Amino acid sequence: MKVIFIGDVPKVARVGQVKEVADGYARNFLFPRKLAVLADSRAAAAIDAHLKKLVRQRDLEEAEMAELAGKIVGTEIIITAKVGENEKLYGSVTGADIAEALSKSAGREIDKKKIELAEPIKQAGVFDVTVRLGHEITAVIKVNVIPEEGAGEGPAKAEKAEAAPKKEKKEKKAKAEKPPEEEKEDKVKAEKEEKPAKEKKTKADTAAQKSAEEEKPAPASIEAKAEDKKEKKSKAKAKKEE
Repeated sequence: MKVIFIGDVPKVARVGQVKEVADGYARNFLFPRKLAVLADSRAAAAIDAHLKKLVRQRDLEEAEMAELAGKIVGTEIIITAKVGENEKLYGSVTGADIAEALSKSAGREIDKKKIELAEPIKQAGVFDVTVRLGHEITAVIKVNVIPEEGAGEGPAKAEKAEAAPKKEKKEKKAKAEKPPEEEKEDKVKAEKEEKPAKEKKTKADTAAQKSAEEEKPAPASIEAKAEDKKEKKSKAKAKKEE
C-alpha cells in the first residue's frame, strides 16, 4: 500500500514522503495514529496545503534544534548523589534527572524523552550521554555523577544514631530490673565513698582556719596596759623618795 506520511516516523519516513508500506502496518499503526494517509489523487490534493505547512514548521524546528545541539554538545553537567562502597549509588540517575540538569544549563526546557539512556546510571563517574533533538540531530554531553558532601558518612551516622537510643534503653531496662537489695548496697557504697571526701575537706578547712588564727597577733589587753603603767609610776615614786 502506498501512503503519504503526515508525521515523522523514526527510521521509516518523514513528513511529506510517499512510501510503499505493508497493508497491516498502515491500517493498524499509521492510520490510527494519523501518521499517514492513503496516497491517491483525492487525498493528496486535500492534504497538500497542510503538508507544506508541516514541512515549513519542521524545517524551522530543526534549524532551532541544530542551533541548540551546537550549544550543548560537549557540555558537562554535574549531578550529586548519595554514594556507598565501590562508588555505587544509593538509587540511580535517570533520563529525567539528566534532562532537568541540562535544561538548567541550556536555559530552555529539554524533554526527558530526548535523553538516550539505555539504563539508569548506578555508579559515580563521568558518562557520555546522547541527546536526540531531532530526526538526525544529536549532541553528546558529559554527565559527571559525584558524591554528595558527607554522603559517605551517612550510613555510619545512621547506625550511630540508631545505636544511641538502644544503648540508653538497655541501661534503663537493666536499672529497672536491678533488685532492691543491690540498689541499697550501691547507695551505701556511694555514701561511704562520699563521706571520706567530706571529712577530708572539713579537716583541711579546720587546719587552714587554725593556721590563720596562729599567724594573727593577739591584741594587748587593756587591763595589762593599765597595770604596767601603774607599776612604772610606783617605781618612779620609790626612786624619788630615795
